[in-house]
Amino acid sequence: MASLDPVLDKDGVRLTVDDAIATVTLTNPAKRNAQSPALWRALTEAGRLLPGTVRVVVLRAEGKSFSAGLDRQAFTPEGFDGEPSFIDLARGSDEELDATIAEYQEAFTWWRRSDIVSIAAVQGHAIGAGFQLALACDLRVVADDVQFAMRETSLGLVPDLTGTHPLVGLVGYARALEICATGRFVHADEAVHTGLANVAVPAAELDGAVRDLAAALLAAPRDAVIETKALLRGAGERTYEDQRVAERAAQARRLRDLAGLGE
Repeated sequence: MASLDPVLDKDGVRLTVDDAIATVTLTNPAKRNAQSPALWRALTEAGRLLPGTVRVVVLRAEGKSFSAGLDRQAFTPEGFDGEPSFIDLARGSDEELDATIAEYQEAFTWWRRSDIVSIAAVQGHAIGAGFQLALACDLRVVADDVQFAMRETSLGLVPDLTGTHPLVGLVGYARALEICATGRFVHADEAVHTGLANVAVPAAELDGAVRDLAAALLAAPRDAVIETKALLRGAGERTYEDQRVAERAAQARRLRDLAGLGE
């Protein structure tokens, strides 16, 4: 993957595409892949640049840590060059503040699109925004040295980069509240036990495990995976009866398509 010419390579984010598999790599290991608004804009751009051939997106990070979270420069009075500081944001109107956070969130939303399956390969620290970026993906394969933590509450903030919805869906309300309110570490064994991670492997085997999972996902017909993902994603918001209806409608589309009768 690394030998491919990047589609995008800027602000700590590199996107490469190899036929049906795209790889998004966080490329600032010297800062433990700390995040910034510029990185978030690059992640958003990566999502927009995905070719239609892509079925699986792998999110990985260089170095010993997946992402140590928001760059500490964000907490300084001056913030990042050319960006509003936290103090500036707080002084803005409700509409401006909401719009700015919404723009930041865009980096975390596209991973759950029905036309792709996204896999986060997570090693070392995945803290705060790093934890939320891993949660943005459909699946998580973790190294046995992984350390998840949601530190926003400890800093007087809340997790606002779309992480709360998937976290509650994966581990339940009570455990999600405890993880967020205490800021404690979640290690590999607990992550797998609670459903936060699909599998944990030795760090040296992380890339190989992700490749194997991607290959398995590509073995099924694309349209069937898309329909199945949409069904499962919506199941939590539907009643049992509504889900039955959705299943029937999806199956009717598949049967007609397989019979060559699709629209």
